[in-house]
Amino acid sequence: MNKITEASFQRTYIIFGAVFVLFTVAITMFLLLIYDSTIMFILIIFAYSLAVIILAYIFITVLGKKVTRSIKTIDEIMDNAISGKKNMYTGYEENMLSSFESKMYRFIAMSKSTTDEIEKERNKIKSLISDISHQTKTPVANIMLYSELLLDGYKLNQEQKELASGIKLQSEKLRWLIESLIKMSRLETGIINSVNKTLMPVFQTISTSIGTVFSYAEKKNIQIQVCCDEDIKAYHDVKWTSEAFVNILENAIKYTPEWGKIDVIVSQYEMFTRIDIKDTGIGINEGELNLIFKRFYRSADVSQYDGVGIGLYLTREIISSEGGYIKVKSKLNKGSVFSVFLPNTK
Repeated sequence: MNKITEASFQRTYIIFGAVFVLFTVAITMFLLLIYDSTIMFILIIFAYSLAVIILAYIFITVLGKKVTRSIKTIDEIMDNAISGKKNMYTGYEENMLSSFESKMYRFIAMSKSTTDEIEKERNKIKSLISDISHQTKTPVANIMLYSELLLDGYKLNQEQKELASGIKLQSEKLRWLIESLIKMSRLETGIINSVNKTLMPVFQTISTSIGTVFSYAEKKNIQIQVCCDEDIKAYHDVKWTSEAFVNILENAIKYTPEWGKIDVIVSQYEMFTRIDIKDTGIGINEGELNLIFKRFYRSADVSQYDGVGIGLYLTREIISSEGGYIKVKSKLNKGSVFSVFLPNTK
C-alpha cells in the first residue's frame, strides 16, 4: 500500500477513535450526573468506559492491520500476475483473494493475447506497406523516365508532346500519392519508429524545407522570408519535421497567387518553440479550420487545385508524434498562418 493510502487510513482510524472516545466519555458524564454518585457506582462506570475504550482501540488496530495486509496482498497478487508468477491462495479465509487472483491472471492473459494479435497485424501491415513501396516504385519511376525521354529525345508534334507531358505529370502525382499514403499508413500503425527527437536548431530544418520548395515558389514569383535566430532549438526529428514544413509550405505556395509572400517567423517560449508560416493566399473558410487536418478532406473552394487532402493530415501526425501541436488562423482572401509548436524541454 502506498504511503498516501496508509496515511488516509490512519487518519480515518484516529477520527473514528476520537469520536468514539468522546461519545463514551459524554455518556459516562451523563450517567454520573443523573444518578446518585456513590464511589462504587463511579468505579463501575469508569471501569466499564475504560474497557469499552480499550476494546475499541484493539478493534480499530486489528482492523487497520487487516486492511493493510489485505491491500498489500492484493498488490502482491497484481505484481505476480503481471510478472507471470503464480502464487494462488487456496484457504477458506483467502477464497475471495483466490478468486481475485484467478480473474487477474485471466485478464493479463487476455490482454497479452490481444497485444500479440495487434503486433502480428502490425507486422503484416508493415510487410504489406514494404511490398507496395517496393512494387510500385520501379514502375512509376520507369513511366516518368520514358515520358521524359519522349519529350527530350524524340521529335513529337504538338499533340504528342501534350500527351507525353500529361503522362509525366500524372506519373509524378501518382508517385507523390503513393509516397504520402505509405507515410500516412506508417504513422497510423505506429510503424515509424525512426522519429528520433533531439535538441536541434530549428533554422537548419526550416532551411532544408525551403530548399525543397524553392523552385516551386520561384515559378510563381513568391518570396519566402525567414525570421529565426540560429540559436533557437527544439526537440524534433529533422527529417520528419522537414517533411511537415514542406507540406505546409507547398500548400502556402499552391494557394497563394503569383507575386505573393510567405513569412516564416520563429519564437522561443519557455516550454515550446513556435514556428509561424504565414502566407498571403486565398485563405480558409472559418467553418473549415477544424476540418482541414482530416484525412482526404478537401474544401469545395479549392477543387480547381491539385491535391488529395493528405498533406496537412500527415503534418499533424508528424508534429503530434514529436510531442508538439499545430494551430491555424485564416481570413478569406487575406491569407493563413499555420503555427507549429515543438517542445524545447523534455
